[in-house]
Amino acid sequence: MNKNKAKGIVDEAAGRTKRQAGEWTGNASTQVKGGVQEIKGKVEKAVGGLQDAAEDARHKHANENASARRP
Repeated sequence: MNKNKAKGIVDEAAGRTKRQAGEWTGNASTQVKGGVQEIKGKVEKAVGGLQDAAEDARHKHANENASARRP
């Protein structure tokens, strides 16, 4: 898990909590800010997932090339 994915998980959870608190208290501003933070977290998680997939592909490609060079 990379930094973006970890930060995304935290932001998504914090945003969900903030949004829910805004709903319970009737505070529209807190609700909106929480929703925005939740979406930001989801995007960060997605970016982190893409970075992980790219890194895995890079390692797989490097391993395949190393195997192909062996006699």
